[in-house]
Amino acid sequence: MDAKKVLFITQEITPYLPESEISTICRNLPQGIQERGREIRTFMPKFGLINERRNQLHEVIRLSGMNLIIDDTDHPLIIKVASIQSARMQVYFIDNDDYFQRKNIVGDDDGTEYPDNDERSIFYVRGVLETVRKLRWIPDVIHCHGWMSALTGLYIKRMYADDPCLRHAKVIYSLYNDGFKQPFPADFYKKLKIDGAKEADVKLLKSDTSCTALTKLAIDMADGVIQGSENIDPEISEYVASKKNKLFLPYQAPEVLVDEYNKFYDAIIESK
Repeated sequence: MDAKKVLFITQEITPYLPESEISTICRNLPQGIQERGREIRTFMPKFGLINERRNQLHEVIRLSGMNLIIDDTDHPLIIKVASIQSARMQVYFIDNDDYFQRKNIVGDDDGTEYPDNDERSIFYVRGVLETVRKLRWIPDVIHCHGWMSALTGLYIKRMYADDPCLRHAKVIYSLYNDGFKQPFPADFYKKLKIDGAKEADVKLLKSDTSCTALTKLAIDMADGVIQGSENIDPEISEYVASKKNKLFLPYQAPEVLVDEYNKFYDAIIESK
């Protein structure tokens, strides 16, 4: 039997970014899943504060060169790669001068969040999926970590619904106690509709572009949900609980996390 393939889409991984709950899980989880016999690919954005020389990033020319159109503007897609030698694990980086060559991740030094974080999220998710298509690597499970990956389920089920590499992939969204504070621009839903989202998909986003609303969309479009943080927004917790037919894995302690997530992947793959 072929090894099942798991695609990890995250917004942070240590050692490329400082240690946090997400960056630590997304450093250790892919390695643990790979050691349990699965094939993996791992992606994150190439934020400007990542030192390319120190971390030995290099551009993958054969994967770069595509342009992604967002809100009627062309944005070149650049793919870079690095290796975590101790884990025998490669990490792919989505890069673009317009969106990621900034010294901070989410906002300016004064705490003001970037006004184009919605487009950065769209570009990142589309960039990952286009790269996976170019690799001709067909994932069985796509596991998303952090709000910047929240649109993955929507794109898989709408924009890539007929794509032979992606249409059968099951999407898992992990819920963390993180998020953005400044709502996305009011025309966020229009950008998603241009890309193929249906009216019903973006109904809530017409009146609410908060992180909570984006998370609810991610939950709706996911095949399974994992509580990644021990404590999450009560409104989100209640929303997940209301989805009676949605496969859900409660919070797992670090020492059992890899094995429990691995079992959950099997349950997701086998689900209808």
